[in-house]
Amino acid sequence: MNWKIDNTHSEIAFKVKHMMISTVTGHFENFDATINTNDESFHNASVVFNAKIDSINTKNKDRDTHLKSDDFFNSEKFPEMKFVSESFDGQKLIGNLTIKDVTKKVELNVDLNGIAVDPYGQTKAGFEISGEINRKDFNLTWSAVTEAGSVVVSDKVKLVIDAQFIKQAKN
Repeated sequence: MNWKIDNTHSEIAFKVKHMMISTVTGHFENFDATINTNDESFHNASVVFNAKIDSINTKNKDRDTHLKSDDFFNSEKFPEMKFVSESFDGQKLIGNLTIKDVTKKVELNVDLNGIAVDPYGQTKAGFEISGEINRKDFNLTWSAVTEAGSVVVSDKVKLVIDAQFIKQAKN
């Protein structure tokens, strides 16, 4: 069974502490993902995901430009990030995340919210996926400190993904 992400009903977000007192949320607007699975339990499914770095949106144009620069993602040289799964047991999705020129194993928590048929006859599966990475593990090392000694951008990045997939017709 092949499933393709339904971009209209999915959101790829990240959250980062700013100055350790507030949280900035960003999204990737241009992304793609597929799941290949033997059955609707999704156990041992294989997942491939990628997002275009240029599609980053934190609701602040200057910040988005900075994130796309060499200080962070260097979207010109590394235009996308990618995740390829190694294993999925129904709750933990383990795979390799590539950002810039670094690939690291990450573990994500997964909740399958359910499977339903929409009014158009399409079978859809909804997931909530979360996890945390250290941005410095992926050479996103830009750092600054305020006059009071607070870190401007936390090293920890929370991943918050709401994804709906559409079951593809058999060929």
